[in-house]
Amino acid sequence: MSGIFIDILFAVFAVYNFVTFAVYGYDKKCAIKNKRRISERKLIIMGLCFGGIGAFLGMQIFRHKTKHLKFQIFIPMFMMLQLVICIMLVIYV
Repeated sequence: MSGIFIDILFAVFAVYNFVTFAVYGYDKKCAIKNKRRISERKLIIMGLCFGGIGAFLGMQIFRHKTKHLKFQIFIPMFMMLQLVICIMLVIYV
């Protein structure tokens, strides 16, 4: 039972990180085209809610929000926390 649970959890985690990554790319595209943007608060919340890896990769690949101090601090912190939680789940469940 726990093996299936872990597989489903990691699948959801992967999909959510991909969505977060895509949202960062979309916001960067909107920034370039001077269109309506996604709020910084929502971008950070997506990183906090287990999208830290996608947010971090989105920042690096799209070169988006890389000069904002709150993104420089919080997104890597969220990513590391989520990686630790994933490792603990693999080891202990």
